[in-house]
Amino acid sequence: MAIDFTLTPEVEEVRLRVRAFVQDKIMPAVKDFDDEEKLLSRQEYILTILDLREQAKAEGLWLPHMPKEWGGMGLGHVEMAMVQAEAAKTRLGPWILNCQAPDEGNMHTLLHWANDEQKENYLRPLCEGTTMSCFAMTEPEVAGSDPTLIRTTAVKDGDEWVINGHKWFISNARRASFAILLAKTELDMPEGARGANTAFIVETSKKGWNEVREVETMHGSTGHSEILIEDLRVPDSAILGGRGNGHKLGQYRLGPARLAHCMRWIAQAETALDMMVDRAINRYSHGSLLAEKQGIQWLIADSAMDLYQCKLMVLHAAYKIDRGDDFRTEVSMAKHFVANALNRIVDRSIQVHGALGYSTDTPLASMFQHARWARFADGADEIHQMRIAERTISAYRDSGSTNAATGSLPI
Repeated sequence: MAIDFTLTPEVEEVRLRVRAFVQDKIMPAVKDFDDEEKLLSRQEYILTILDLREQAKAEGLWLPHMPKEWGGMGLGHVEMAMVQAEAAKTRLGPWILNCQAPDEGNMHTLLHWANDEQKENYLRPLCEGTTMSCFAMTEPEVAGSDPTLIRTTAVKDGDEWVINGHKWFISNARRASFAILLAKTELDMPEGARGANTAFIVETSKKGWNEVREVETMHGSTGHSEILIEDLRVPDSAILGGRGNGHKLGQYRLGPARLAHCMRWIAQAETALDMMVDRAINRYSHGSLLAEKQGIQWLIADSAMDLYQCKLMVLHAAYKIDRGDDFRTEVSMAKHFVANALNRIVDRSIQVHGALGYSTDTPLASMFQHARWARFADGADEIHQMRIAERTISAYRDSGSTNAATGSLPI
């Protein structure tokens, strides 16, 4: 039998080292970061994070997703599922290991699409942790789930391109030194054409890149920016991946990036379930512990089943990516299911905690605010459902069976 859910000793050792580093080093160092009464100065906050990053490098836990020749650990997607699920037990964990969104996805994109000069100028500083980046695709005027509708344009003027447009919800833009920006270059193509867009590497210090504001969200202003681009000029050498390949590049980037989000969400869901059970076995009410009441047991059982399905879906999708198989349907399913399961599990945990869960005395309220974002980030639920349905119908038409759309598994 080839199916084996055990880890090799080497991967298990990495997982346990990440867990120990998160629990013993990161959590104690950042435990007061969200407490207003104990809030550190900005300088002390930055110095703490930078020190933890140096410790991660010294521990050999830096850049787990990148090849060793780029200073990384060379882990595949299945192995990264283990790392992300441990690192994301705390909000800053992935950032300290330098495997956080959107930089992680941009690193993969640059590694695959950039030429040698672009890799040296933009990928290497990302890998070294000396710069940060963003991915500028979403626009307020058109549906963010359909990048073929992008209105930002890049018009050729001699040896340069002149870019004009409007972007928003560009995560990490306020910290980024450069953006991977999608713009329409083939203006004569009809709306919806997949070869109309081109990706550009744009330095955010350039004249014409204007940050309008940080968009206030349910969880505050945390780096999702609105950007106005006015007559921004870049050379031909700023094109990433070839003219007209912007849509293809974006889809290449978003598939594994969606799954990486799922890996991090599993960590949050597991934390919420752990908190739910801990509350249930320690809270006494109406003659017994909460854990002894059937209504609470159902909440725990439903959450355990949700989390089990999340883990299996993510592992299988990651396995398909590592094998080089077509993973689009599996990643869509995982992204939809894990995002919704995260919302359900955190919500149930809040319910078991009662008023305490609704307060900010536990992390659950903040987790719930962030969880709601998961259902439309990197593709809304409905878009994934549409694609899953299309591929299921197509599989049946092609072969008389839907098996190819349900994982192509041997059962």
